[in-house]
Amino acid sequence: MKKFLFSLALLATVFTGCSSDNEDENTVTPQVGEITGNITTSKTYAYGNYTLKGIVKVQNGATLTFEAGSTITCDKNNGDNALVIENGSKLVINGTESAPVVFTEVSKVPGSWGGIIMYGDAPVKVLGGGSTATSEDGLSYTYGGTNATHSSGSLRYTRVEYAGKKLADGTKELNGFSFYAVGSGTILDHLVSYKGADDGFEFYGGTASLTNAISYGNYDDSFDWQDGWQGQNNTNWLAYQVTKGNFGIEIESSSNNNTFYPKFTNITLKRAAGCVPEVAGAIEIDAIQFKKEGNGDFSNVVIDGYGTYTEGTTTYQGAAIKIQDITTNTNQVNGSKIKLTNFKITNTSVDVATGANTFTVAFPSGQFTTSTSATGATLSPGAWATVDGTNLIQ
Repeated sequence: MKKFLFSLALLATVFTGCSSDNEDENTVTPQVGEITGNITTSKTYAYGNYTLKGIVKVQNGATLTFEAGSTITCDKNNGDNALVIENGSKLVINGTESAPVVFTEVSKVPGSWGGIIMYGDAPVKVLGGGSTATSEDGLSYTYGGTNATHSSGSLRYTRVEYAGKKLADGTKELNGFSFYAVGSGTILDHLVSYKGADDGFEFYGGTASLTNAISYGNYDDSFDWQDGWQGQNNTNWLAYQVTKGNFGIEIESSSNNNTFYPKFTNITLKRAAGCVPEVAGAIEIDAIQFKKEGNGDFSNVVIDGYGTYTEGTTTYQGAAIKIQDITTNTNQVNGSKIKLTNFKITNTSVDVATGANTFTVAFPSGQFTTSTSATGATLSPGAWATVDGTNLIQ
């Protein structure tokens, strides 16, 4: 009788997939394959280890899906590599906290590939007030649309490593994640940009929001936007700048006076001791820079480590907030379109600075407040935020 019962249990396991033991995706044999060329019909890549070769473009009408735990690797020796999601297509990444989807490059050298570039159909407002522009990623695509709620897919628990390569003519730079006119229907959650040679995340207009994001060790700005980006539900951003790095956040609105006012809660910006600007002579050492009519509403922010930097015989002072130009000061600061509340500032030389000594910044009452109780970003550790044994949540 005992043997008979054991046989029934075994059959149940085989035919139902059930087991008395805890199993995870690591017990499943990973798939392998190459991803290359244009993707014109919807395609799902099961859990596996894949090679991305060349500039892969997901074209109008197609959806590209990656399942949890997958690793997608490219090799700079094969030429330019990037994953491009064109307007009208979608990228769906179903990573989890314990099984993220990782895009990486074999050499592990910053600036080795183009990262993820996503296009949507949401509004932009570019230099000169126009509603469209040509992308600066070397692809020369036109971006800017009319559908603020457009969806370009969903990215969950996704890490991009060693991106920021200059493509094509050598003058165009790409970020870890580049979002062109991406709409608010797009989910961008638990994303990591790790050790790229340009910005960690950059928005070119659009209305998408970013939640639970880490920008770690990127050479230029940790977060950056322009062209009238309007994301309203941004929370839990962490930047940690090591070795090289410019601004924690660079904010501009392409010289258009505006009321777009993107909103943020729970932000942590840290700069490690010894971190230097990306390029000598470019003194970009501040936590948050506003320029060209940039604005926003920030609350519960921790800023740490933006202290002095010496180059040659001159010592420069880092600031928590820099207002770069007088026009931004006049229209955005004085117009109460920059709001910074509950800021905890430590190991930083100056609270507020200007790009020149030709004007004074005086925030209206209640528009800039500091405290000792701000907590900044709150993120859960796990495989999604761990690289080569290092926990990125610093």
